Amino acid sequence: MSRPKRVGILTAGGLAPCLSSAIGALIERYSTIAPDIEITCYVNGYAGLLKGDRLEVTPAVCAGAHLLHHFGGSPIGNSRVKLANAADCLKRGLIKDGEDPRQVAADRLVNDGVDVLHTIGGDDTNIAAADLAGFLASHDYRLTVIGLPKTVDNDVYPIRQSLGAATAAEQGAVFFENVVAEHSANPRMLIVHEVMGRGCGWLTAATARAYRGRLDHKQFLPSIGVSRARHEVHGVYLPEMPIDLRAEAVRLRAVMDTHGCVNIFVSEGAGVESIVREMESHHETVTRDAFGHVKLDTINPGAWFAKQFAAMIGAEKVLVQKSGYFARSAAANTEDLELIRRCANLAVDSALAGVSGVAGEDEERDGELRIIEFGRIKGGKSFPLETPWFLQLLDEIGQR
Repeated sequence: MSRPKRVGILTAGGLAPCLSSAIGALIERYSTIAPDIEITCYVNGYAGLLKGDRLEVTPAVCAGAHLLHHFGGSPIGNSRVKLANAADCLKRGLIKDGEDPRQVAADRLVNDGVDVLHTIGGDDTNIAAADLAGFLASHDYRLTVIGLPKTVDNDVYPIRQSLGAATAAEQGAVFFENVVAEHSANPRMLIVHEVMGRGCGWLTAATARAYRGRLDHKQFLPSIGVSRARHEVHGVYLPEMPIDLRAEAVRLRAVMDTHGCVNIFVSEGAGVESIVREMESHHETVTRDAFGHVKLDTINPGAWFAKQFAAMIGAEKVLVQKSGYFARSAAANTEDLELIRRCANLAVDSALAGVSGVAGEDEERDGELRIIEFGRIKGGKSFPLETPWFLQLLDEIGQR
């Protein structure tokens, strides 16, 4: 395997609190151990790759790469583009009629002289990159692809901890720390905190845990109404959980009657099947993205839960707040920064060795940080409800 001469970087999918830092960490590593290798960044993910829209990493950028650790978002932009969906790519103006997006992307990489591609994204992003590498290999072009696993809801198998997830949980807790005070704005207030997580409830559970950890460090004054009970999490609802709405309403009604407020945490994917069935039964259109996923912002799961519970628990006012955009756009915290650096260093070392895969902690190898084979990467990992800390959380809030 000859030494790579040119490296490409792209970020794709939704935002997570790791993208800017991951780009910075990759640039820092290359600058340290292989400063002769050229780096180019494709703007707006696969959209930029198809259009040939890219930014060159200059010496000035290399010198200032450490600054990227202080910012959220992606400095090179994201998009949700599926290379296998030619119709969608054509509709967006990314290809011409009759073109194969994979061929367009492959030709672009060949013409740009890129022999290593770093993709920072979830399962869709990294699987697409692996398919692209396979497509190029069938045309006698060797492309090393190394992915970095990014998802706020920690739902990529077999990745133990996705980049950005820990920060998202922390930031969701910070967000709700202010929102919860709205219980004092109206008697018998129901506050619904909707947290990101389409099919995996990890982020909702971890956010509730992080928020309650913050409560542990507060002092309260119950004699004037500033009690932990009014600031507490009273219910947590995940996509993996069967939910008996009537039984929960009885329990939450008792909380409302006693404390004058109810605070619940809901995954944006919780109850989606029920919501979609209800919409389709009324002949309402269910909007989906290029990957076939239901666009969750169009069906408002938090509002649906609020509607179901409000009357049954006697709420006089309902407030639904979503922490997703607040949390996912944050800069990486200390815990994530450490994981990002370890994964980025391994990714660069792997690039120099010509080994493709995803750099992450492998759940099936006792959490070993290694290059995980693309064939084992898939989405849809669920959150194990038997996780000890989650069971303890449910016990402490009286939900189990």
